[in-house]
Amino acid sequence: MSPPFYDRWCAEALKEKLARPFVHIIFGARQTGKSTLLNALLPPEALRINLADPEERSRLLARPGEFLQICRALPPEDKGRFVFVDEVQTVPAIFDAVQSLYDSDPERWRFVLCGSSARKLRRTGANLLPGRSFLHRLFPLVLTEHPSPNQSPPSVPSPLPMTWIGNPYSPHPFPPWDMEERLAYGSLPGVVAGAESDRGEILKAYAVIHLEEEIRREALIRDWGAFVRFLPLAALEAGQIMNYAGIAQETGISQPTVKSYYQLLEDMFLGLRIPAFSRSQRKNVLSTPKFLFADLGVRHAAAGILPSLDVVRANPGPLFEQWVGVELWKRIQYLGDGSLSYLRTRQGAEVDYIIERQGRLIPIEVKWTVHPDRHDARHLLTFLKEHPEQTEKGYIICRCPRPMEIHERVIALPWQYL
Repeated sequence: MSPPFYDRWCAEALKEKLARPFVHIIFGARQTGKSTLLNALLPPEALRINLADPEERSRLLARPGEFLQICRALPPEDKGRFVFVDEVQTVPAIFDAVQSLYDSDPERWRFVLCGSSARKLRRTGANLLPGRSFLHRLFPLVLTEHPSPNQSPPSVPSPLPMTWIGNPYSPHPFPPWDMEERLAYGSLPGVVAGAESDRGEILKAYAVIHLEEEIRREALIRDWGAFVRFLPLAALEAGQIMNYAGIAQETGISQPTVKSYYQLLEDMFLGLRIPAFSRSQRKNVLSTPKFLFADLGVRHAAAGILPSLDVVRANPGPLFEQWVGVELWKRIQYLGDGSLSYLRTRQGAEVDYIIERQGRLIPIEVKWTVHPDRHDARHLLTFLKEHPEQTEKGYIICRCPRPMEIHERVIALPWQYL
């Protein structure tokens, strides 16, 4: 019996782009569904080379020239034949081979290169084919792919000016979850589609086995023990302003090494930085970025916490704030337009997230409350007053059942309206 089919929001747009005569590079963390999506989009006759297979990987590492021979053996009259290479970062020489083939005849092959880490590519100076390639990203599930229970298109369109391109609702979405489940188990496709009893163990294995395999296989760090000390602290500190000195002191690792480990998590697409808003009129704002894990389930497992609803119920507010930030960040990345930052002063005044798109600023506060009020909007109102020409409204993302006007310039939105 074949597994159920679930839509990915970016599938149609990606399929259209793959038809164009460029080299297509798709990056994303492990278990985000890259291979599943590409195998569904590419025709059966595509040549598939899976470098996660140790035998295949070892052969091409030893003799990368064989890749040229395999591709040239395809019938020349079969123009536009797809060549799909999975886990391409494990054999960086493939990029040079692809460039040679593409430059010799851009129409003969349609290369699709898929990877889960950019670290080794950067360290080896891999050729990412500038001028010849399109770069795509795939993330853990977003809200449109994985709606809340009984969610349908809102009767009133969301006033948040971050609308989806095309139909925001997938015809065949992943199983619906409420917010507590999202905060407990994250949004990796295999976890969302799996049995409830397996979720915690899947995530635990992901944090231990996949991370160790990826790091050890590619020799990304010299001291595995130091990274093991760093990882749970970084996970527990997620959502906070990055504290290199504190983690260095706690783990006995130098600050430069701590910084390199954070960069490693970004290179493996497991984490992301939210920079401080840099154009505030105030002189006492903080400038250090925040760090978020791209998936809350992985965050819990990396922290050594078995993901569960009890973990969430103990303190849901900070996790909800992280979830909103990651959801906004993923959406901005897919749209390819805009940036996300935060603002905090030394006195503690804070705007959780600030979206910048097309010259406009959209300040957002995140509250776990079901009943938002004027007090929740106070920092938004200050920000709106300080930036009158670039702002129209601020938003409170919370658990209220319907959109509410808190102030003439502040709207409270249910999280389902993101």
